[in-house]
Amino acid sequence: MFPTIGDLIFYLFHIRVGFPIQTLGFFMALAFLFAYIVFTSEFKRYEAIGKINAFKRNVIVGKPASAAEMTINFLPGFLFGFKLFGAVFNYAIFAANPRAYILSFQGNLTAGILIGGAFAFWIYNDRKKFALPKPQTTEYAVHPYQLMGLIVFSVGFFGFIGAKLFDIVEHFGRLRYDPLGTIFSANGFAYYGGLIFGALTYLYIGHQHHMKLVHLADIGSPGMMLAYGIGRIGCQFSGDGDWGKVNMYLKPGMLNWLPDWMWTFTYPHNAINSGMPISGCIGNYCNQLANPVYPTPFYEATLCIGMFLLMWAFRKGIVTPGFMFFLYLVLNGTERFLIEQIRINPVYHFLGLPFTQAGLIGFLMLLGGLTGFATLIIKHRTHQQKHLPVL
Repeated sequence: MFPTIGDLIFYLFHIRVGFPIQTLGFFMALAFLFAYIVFTSEFKRYEAIGKINAFKRNVIVGKPASAAEMTINFLPGFLFGFKLFGAVFNYAIFAANPRAYILSFQGNLTAGILIGGAFAFWIYNDRKKFALPKPQTTEYAVHPYQLMGLIVFSVGFFGFIGAKLFDIVEHFGRLRYDPLGTIFSANGFAYYGGLIFGALTYLYIGHQHHMKLVHLADIGSPGMMLAYGIGRIGCQFSGDGDWGKVNMYLKPGMLNWLPDWMWTFTYPHNAINSGMPISGCIGNYCNQLANPVYPTPFYEATLCIGMFLLMWAFRKGIVTPGFMFFLYLVLNGTERFLIEQIRINPVYHFLGLPFTQAGLIGFLMLLGGLTGFATLIIKHRTHQQKHLPVL
């Protein structure tokens, strides 16, 4: 496994990179980047075919930067300086566990204040250059795809909160014994919590700008599928604990053409140091699982990226509002419901039936997608009957 990008580069090119960029975080960033590209493309396409439209926005030209604007610019600068220079001056602590460091309160306060102040001064000075004796109000058109910066930031922020909340609920027992450690732990994020909170945030922003929810759902479906698949590549490469159940079965003969690791895997050098020590290994990530497991992140990455390509190939031929979203629900819900049968997760029981949180959500997504398709069929038939010729 490759807990850091440096480990992956060394494996591929035999070049040692010292700065420990976490593999999971790197692929999560890639997931956001590619989702941004896909969302933007679909926003432009939907505007071109007239399903969504540009809107007008009033802006005051010539006024100085407000305290709120300088504060908004100060905060990312402060965070950047606080964490970056903190990592540089406390490299040993950062290198030991980068993710824990990034999510901690550790950093360099002086650098944070200086860089944050520089960001605030930049917006102040920039506005001062174009200041007018009497500020004027002007109107300009905003295209939906130009909201993507706001959408990505907001979805990332609220998705992070949702992922953490769902993980806390899923492991509620830990919260009772160690509430602070559970809430502020660098580990423990539930994908569907991030998806639900992120999706609601995205829909809210679009609705506030007078776009129909059904079109927003269709626009976002391919991007969400791709982002999930790319994120799972990070899970597989890093060995973040999202693997399957123990698999002691022999590989079926019809699958002999597949590499053994695709059937069963011990995740050596995994990012969470789970399992038993690897003989002769020295360093931060020297464990592997005692028993091989199903590599479920690989299965999900393959399936979801494949399903994205399917959705992308047929997107222009899908004209019925809601169809793309219902297709996403059916495909992603089915995939997750089935993968939960071989995946490690806390199991709950209701009326004697076992289920996991993700498995239940996957089943509800599947059910919602099928219900949506049934609704579309009924509407189509009703429309046809209303337009039958009268004999």
